Formats: sequence, C-alpha cells, structure tokens
Amino acid sequence: MSVALGLSVPPHTPHAISVSLPTWRDNVGYEEGEARVVDTMVTGYPRFFIHLTIRKLAAACEAKYAVAGEQCLLFPTQFIAAACRDFVAGRSAAQPRLVSTADLHVVLFPAHVLPIAKEFWQHTGLGISSRLAEKCLSRLLDDDTPKHGHNRHYSVKGKPTSPLIPQDVPADLLSSDHATYLEERYGRNLPISAAASAKRALRRRVAGTLVVDSSCDESVGPSSRGVANVTEEDVFLFPCGMAAIWNAHRLAREVRPDGKSVCFGFPYTDTLKILQKWGPGAHFFGNGLDEDIETFEALLESESKVDPSKPPVLALFTEFPSNPLLRSANLPRLRVLADKYGFLIVVDETIGNFVNVEVLPYADVVVSSLTKVFSGASNVMGGSLVLNPKGKHYTALRSRLGETYEDTYFGEDAIYMERNSRDFKHRIKVIDENTNAICEFLRSRSVAGGSSSQHIAIKNVFYPKYITRENYDLCRVKKPSSPSPPPSEGEGYGGLFSLTFTSESASKAFFDALPCYKGPSLGTNFTLACPYTILAHFGELVWAEGFGVERGLVRVSVGMEERAVLVAAFGEAVEAAEEVVRVEAGV
Repeated sequence: MSVALGLSVPPHTPHAISVSLPTWRDNVGYEEGEARVVDTMVTGYPRFFIHLTIRKLAAACEAKYAVAGEQCLLFPTQFIAAACRDFVAGRSAAQPRLVSTADLHVVLFPAHVLPIAKEFWQHTGLGISSRLAEKCLSRLLDDDTPKHGHNRHYSVKGKPTSPLIPQDVPADLLSSDHATYLEERYGRNLPISAAASAKRALRRRVAGTLVVDSSCDESVGPSSRGVANVTEEDVFLFPCGMAAIWNAHRLAREVRPDGKSVCFGFPYTDTLKILQKWGPGAHFFGNGLDEDIETFEALLESESKVDPSKPPVLALFTEFPSNPLLRSANLPRLRVLADKYGFLIVVDETIGNFVNVEVLPYADVVVSSLTKVFSGASNVMGGSLVLNPKGKHYTALRSRLGETYEDTYFGEDAIYMERNSRDFKHRIKVIDENTNAICEFLRSRSVAGGSSSQHIAIKNVFYPKYITRENYDLCRVKKPSSPSPPPSEGEGYGGLFSLTFTSESASKAFFDALPCYKGPSLGTNFTLACPYTILAHFGELVWAEGFGVERGLVRVSVGMEERAVLVAAFGEAVEAAEEVVRVEAGV
C-alpha cells in the first residue's frame, strides 16, 4: 500500500513539496474540494498549498495588522508585495494594503478577493518559504517553547509497505522529532552562515563550471553548457522555477519593445497563465510540432507588416521537452526565426536537464526548476535563470538584471539545495537508465508499440525516445568518447514519461495498482506518479484534450529504485489495467 492520504511525500518531511494522493478518486476529490481529502492534507505543492507554518504566521500577522476581517499573504520583499497588490487591484475593486517588517512584507486585502491573491501566489511562486516562516514564528514563541517540538501533522498512520517505498527510517524514530532526525542527522548540511557560499556553489553548478562537484568547491573550469564562456555571473537564483519564468517574462518586457509573447507547445499550466495575465497576452501554439513552426512563421510575417519598427512578438517560451507530452520543439529552426525577426527565446529545460540536453546555444534565456531532479529530495524549492553570453541581446539583458535582480532565495533553502544537488549527475544517469527500461517494457504492451494482445490497456507511451525524437536528438548531449548521436539507446532521454490508455477505467486501474508514491511534482529520487490532467487541468479537461492531453493520462517520474523491482511493479499495474479491459470485453 502507499503512504496514507494527505501525508507528506516522502514521509516525515516537514518541508515536503509533495503530498500523498494514492488513488484516482483521491485526486478527483482534491480537485473537487472534498472534505475527506482536503481536511487530511498536511502539505502539498507549495505554490498550490500554502504550508501550515506559513498559514500560522499569516494568522499572527492578521491578528496584529488586519482590519474588518482582512486576510493576508506574505512575501520576502516590498517589490514583490507591491506586485501582488497591483495584481489584485487590477482584477478587483479592492485596494490591498502593505505592511512591512524586518523579514516580511504583508499584503492585506478583503477576504473575498483571496482567490485572486492566491493566483499571484501560484503563478509567480514568489511567496515566502516555509523555512523562512518557521524562522519568523520561532521569534514569536515563548522562550520555553521547544523549537522542534513533535508535530502531529507529520505523524505516521502506519508504516508504508511497498517495494518502491523506502523502509530505511528506524522504527524507534517514527514518533520522535522527524525534522531534526532527517534534515539534520542525514542532512550533511553546511552551517547556515555558509548560505552565500552555498549559493555560489549552486550558481557554478548550474553554469556547468564546477570541476569537483562537492560542497562549495572553489575549483572551476570551462562550462559544460554548450556555450563555453558561461560563468556563475550569468546565473541567477530564484525561490522556484516558476519565479524564474515570471522574472524572465518581466525581464523581456523591460528590455525589448512590449508585445505579445508566444507559448510554443503545451506547457505546464502556470507558464501560459503568466504570459496571458501579464502584458498584452500570448499566441498559443499548443501542439508545438514542426508544422506549427510554419504557422508561426506566417504570423511573424503578418505581424511584422503591421508595425515594422518593432519585433512582431516579444519572446517565445517553450519547454524542452514539454510537460506532459514530452514533445521537443525544433530549436534550431526557431532560433533562425528569432534572429530574423528580433524576438527572444526562453527555454525551460527542467525536464530535459542540462546533463542530458544542450539548449543554451539556441536560447537567449534558459530557466529551470531546481526543485525537480537537480534537488531530487523533494524537500526544498529552487529555480534558476541562465543568460546566454553569446546571445544577441545578452548585454541588454545582463545590464537590466544587474539593476533589478533581488536575491529572494532564502539562505536555509539554498543550504538544502546545495546539499541535495552535489550528486545530481550520477542520479540522473541512474534515473535515465531506469526510465528507459520501464518505457521499453510498457511500449511493448501498448498499441503504439505494436502489441498483439487482444486486451491492450496502454495506448501510447510519451517519452522523448519515441516522441519527436529527431528534435530532441538535435540537443541531446553527445558524450566525448561517442559518435553523434550516442550509441546507447537509453542514454539521455530523462526520467519522465506519460501514458495514455484504451479506456478511462484502464487508466484508473493502472494508477491505483501502481505500488509507488502518488502525488504532484517530478524529478524525485523515488518514483512518483499522478493522473496529470486531472490535477493540472481539472477545470478545463475538454480544452486540454484538444491538444492531445487526455483526461486519463498518467504521468510518471522514475526514481532510483532497483531496476528489476521497478519493472516488476509496473508489470503489476499493467496486469491490473489489462484485467479491466478483459472484464469490459466480457472475457
């Protein structure tokens, strides 16, 4: 069985970024606001679920500053708080108030506009960290209150039993201080005073210049990013990946003539929301296939005639590959158009990751969610923005960021991210090989893979090895000792894939039977699955299906478990799905 509904994933992790939603019904219940689900949740993905510690701190701020039943959200700088205030004021008749303290900037507003304020929190990812909230709360507690007291919200309702769920937490510690045990004893963290050094190490690691990948090592060399002269000065850290995307869009609007942006390919939901809600809007090419480039080029030609004095679009945003269909845009073709028409290209490399792909040569800006495989531990958020020093607009972009960049990445989060990411290259290799083995097995049992079974449950396997592979291979990292492309069939295609099924009941059966963690997020060191379309597009299922994102789609992020155990576990889930197909066929 999986972790109990509503508990953190992984268990005993006070700052976990995922929550257990172990069945299809639980995920639907979460989206519908069913009390059975939401009342048991002790955590969730931080941009969607405001951490209990942050809620407690917000309640203290409301008690001190609110009038007439106001509610509030908390931000790390005055600039961000003002941006939230302006967002809410622009979409309602409310006029939010700002209150600033040493560590917090409080945005107060009438309770009825809380959903609008939460849109800002979700889309931008700029709210305060749960660890910062913990620090602020500790100052409010009495001196005799233990700093790390037992928290009933993280109690364990039965130890998880599954071949894919770690069993390495000693039983005698399950009721002790899990935060201290897991985050300090196993943490191997730098002292908090070393936060600046941790951030420097992170920037060098992201730049690909850290020669010896260890704690704040000073040894640097040429970048492995595909653009040789990238340095840590070209890397900017943010509290999460979406904050990096929001700031990339803001940067583009400040440096270039304003205009509509382009979202190329079906993206993670908040990227499109940012492009639509800030500025004049966006053109959306939801399939992101080569034929869409021809349509896009026609748009560019048409728009350039309207006002020849400025670029026809501001910037093109694309994921490489996309989430959840794992499609890869033809970046060289898009680069040619960008150079011809003068717009920026922003590439989100989170899923591809720079160990596997080199996208910087084709981009002006590369963003990534460090929360995912770069960290792997599912206990801290982070994001990065990298400028291409060879880019045509580099000087303007770098100059503007130098003037406006605010380091809002909380030091303690940087400490954990630095610790987690030291071995990310090794982890990615293991995860890639595991994912390839699983996808080969699943594809052999699918319609797309030519299965001859009479009761096929899997329709298609979406994985860069099978989906727009020619575009992915254009950017796939070529190993120094290998010809191009690399000879290994399982090398460099990442750790994420999605499945579609021959019926919705088969989808549900597969998901419910899969013996791994179930919850939001990806890139974790452990296998993590979710019914992606239900979670990300529950209110727009028909719209999503119009772009091939079926409501029964299951997305899987593969971990580092033993490969044979993983394949066997997925075999169990396939058998459960195929049994449903047999029953429905009357066999």
